[in-house]
Amino acid sequence: MKTTETDIQIRFADIDILGHVNNVNLQHYFDLGKTAFYRDVLDVDPMPGGGAAFPITAATETSYLAQTRHTERIYVETTMPGVGNKSMTLRQRIISRDTGEVKAESRSVMVAFDFDQQVSIPVPDAWRLANEV
Repeated sequence: MKTTETDIQIRFADIDILGHVNNVNLQHYFDLGKTAFYRDVLDVDPMPGGGAAFPITAATETSYLAQTRHTERIYVETTMPGVGNKSMTLRQRIISRDTGEVKAESRSVMVAFDFDQQVSIPVPDAWRLANEV
């Protein structure tokens, strides 16, 4: 199983009145990690054209474990530990580069989807093979 690490630039607008990164923005960071995983591991264009299979989110669950401050250097770690017939499981963690502390973790069920036909499809074999070590 392959892993990607995506460095995140925390922007001023990501910080809430309490001085930490708002949880909504952490979801955006997870999306950046997914995009990098699709591109770098699955060889999927994050902006698919006609006829392209694309993974879409069917369900997600997030645990917020520690506050993330604007001064921290963080990254998103993304792995795909499970592949079914039409779906895949992604596990992600937001981690401090400085301390190794896990700030948040997420589990998402992704469905292979054909936008032209508007239906779920079997996970392409190329995606299965690309994730193998």
